[in-house]
Amino acid sequence: MENVVLVIHLILAMGLIGIVLIQRSEGGGLGLGGGGGGGGGGTRSGRPASTPIAKVTWFFAIGFVITSISLTVIAAQNANSDSVIDRLGTDLLAPASDAQTPAPAGLQGNLLPPTTGDVPTAPPAAE
Repeated sequence: MENVVLVIHLILAMGLIGIVLIQRSEGGGLGLGGGGGGGGGGTRSGRPASTPIAKVTWFFAIGFVITSISLTVIAAQNANSDSVIDRLGTDLLAPASDAQTPAPAGLQGNLLPPTTGDVPTAPPAAE
């Protein structure tokens, strides 16, 4: 179900991007250039007539919002009750057993880092 809604969501997102990009820019955004009131000295109404492309834009936008909310609800239902931090904390606090990770044979049980008094190992001789 989640995959179907996600595919529909992606199609709506691409359609919304495309439909917005092909629309004609009417300018006057945020009331610039004309003093507000619909521009043209008040001879036009403040809201232009609804075009078919504007209706398609609204369709894509409403569908996008609905699928966004649906995906959020689906993700909340599928989520575990504990958080990632809670699971990480229990893994870090779990005691490590030596039976799971045996020491390498060359260390003879000495897992401490080398000290300054230790003799460094020599590189292998060239043949």
